[in-house]
Amino acid sequence: MIKYALVTGGSRGIGRAVCIRLASLGYHVLINYNSNSIEAERTLEAVRNAGSDGEIIQFDVANRAQTANAINVWAEKHPDSYIETLVNNAGIRKDNLMLWMEPEEWDNVIDISLNGFYNVTHLLVKNMLVKRFGRIVNIVSLSGIKGMPGQTNYSASKAGVIAATKALAQEVAKKGVTVNAVAPGFIKSDMTQDLDENELKKIIPCGRFGTPEEVASLVGFLVSKEAAYITGEVISINGGVYT
Repeated sequence: MIKYALVTGGSRGIGRAVCIRLASLGYHVLINYNSNSIEAERTLEAVRNAGSDGEIIQFDVANRAQTANAINVWAEKHPDSYIETLVNNAGIRKDNLMLWMEPEEWDNVIDISLNGFYNVTHLLVKNMLVKRFGRIVNIVSLSGIKGMPGQTNYSASKAGVIAATKALAQEVAKKGVTVNAVAPGFIKSDMTQDLDENELKKIIPCGRFGTPEEVASLVGFLVSKEAAYITGEVISINGGVYT
């Protein structure tokens, strides 16, 4: 029986590392991307090198109709299967002080992280409940727990997903579906390449940025059967910078 997992924003960074980790655990990985097909192909190659297989599924998580169409087309081609694991990883930063923040900077961040969570999860959770097994892991952020200046939009979007994680976990737990969130701090990735790592690592007790692979290892545990009694949790992985 093939196990299917969908990773949104799976073409780069944490998303790519999660795809590779899930492949190493035997999943057939659906790699979602929106615009960068070249990086998605590289992720697919890495998934195959990890000993499994996968496929690329293109859609913008912020676009409800596009998301539904892509997932429904996949489901029609796999009538006897379901996506048992979902990692909601897609997200963007549009940092600015609230005083100067343009409406589109607010809307774009909320649409991808928070509305994207709804658009994808809403479509997949029913089959998880019917099959009485499912794993949902939401990649959130230190910003959603602590709040970060210049990231009111990003903090709001991730805090919203954190609250949704806790609520949904209570709705679906009796059917064998767990819902958890992973909150990275400063992780080496495309999303943090514009940050001053040398300066920021001074405030991190571990003295360094984390790696996408470290985040992916935590996700790998949370989707395992060994984590069946963990749900509704927000687990920080931030080198001790904020607890």
